[in-house]
Amino acid sequence: MKKFRVIFMGTPEFAVPCLAALYEHCDVIGVVTQPDKPRGRGQKLVPSPVKAWAEAHGLPVWQPKKIKEEAFTAFLEEQKPDLMVVVAFGQILSQRILDIPPYGCINVHGSLLPRYRGAAPMQWCVIDGEKKTGVTTMFMDAGLDTGDMLLKAEFPIGPDTTLEEVHDGLMELGAKVLIETLEALSAGTLKRIPQTGESNYAPMLTKETGHIHWAEPAKKIHDLVRGLDSWPGAYTFLGGKKYKIWRTRCTAEKTAEQPGTILRADKKEGLFVAAGDGVLEVTELQAPGKKRMAARDYLNGHAIALPAQFED
Repeated sequence: MKKFRVIFMGTPEFAVPCLAALYEHCDVIGVVTQPDKPRGRGQKLVPSPVKAWAEAHGLPVWQPKKIKEEAFTAFLEEQKPDLMVVVAFGQILSQRILDIPPYGCINVHGSLLPRYRGAAPMQWCVIDGEKKTGVTTMFMDAGLDTGDMLLKAEFPIGPDTTLEEVHDGLMELGAKVLIETLEALSAGTLKRIPQTGESNYAPMLTKETGHIHWAEPAKKIHDLVRGLDSWPGAYTFLGGKKYKIWRTRCTAEKTAEQPGTILRADKKEGLFVAAGDGVLEVTELQAPGKKRMAARDYLNGHAIALPAQFED
């Protein structure tokens, strides 16, 4: 495979395996990532996972606040890369930047395009109850995830698969598909496939996304819970206090009780709640000021007096 001179753009943990694969197979001349962000109580500046990996391997790191600024765009032009690779970077590239590398800009996207374009494809695939997702490489254009597709690989989503499991699976799969894409590009066998057919948009998550509405079907609530693990987390209210719901299980049980009604809250049996069309078991939760724990462990030390109802 041709040893491409590559500029890599990425920020979160999801992007690190792709950078590592490029480091092994190409000449990575620089890494562009988001500026350090304040974290924790002390608001100490913390580097992105991509920056941490790049610096540990002696790669130049550039952190523009706005990548489209004239000075930084001119700087990128001066680097004369053969190729740019973008994975969950977090900023939109201008057409001028896209035009810099002669081999183009390749993006690794965490869905089977044209489905789930946008900022949160993995999360929305799980929330929507999809049975599969995957990774798509594409040549970037000025649109939002609308460029010509290159290679795809699928990843199954089971009825209880969590976002964390999808994230970790696609993270490794993305690196594999990226290298296969570059091998085909080097060999001159890479085919561009225009995006046609049904598409949809996966918008950025907010904390409000996780608000549980108990009148929804049990499976829909279950999918929401597993799709928001581990951020921002699904949540509900009991006695005006916010409880995060981290794990649930769909049951075959039916009830005529109002949605949100806590049917059983027993350290031996567990925590069972009425949903819009049946009963959902909460198997893991996080009470205010507490850590995540199994529902039965929580109930062992914090009894919920019935009758009680989770509030919308």
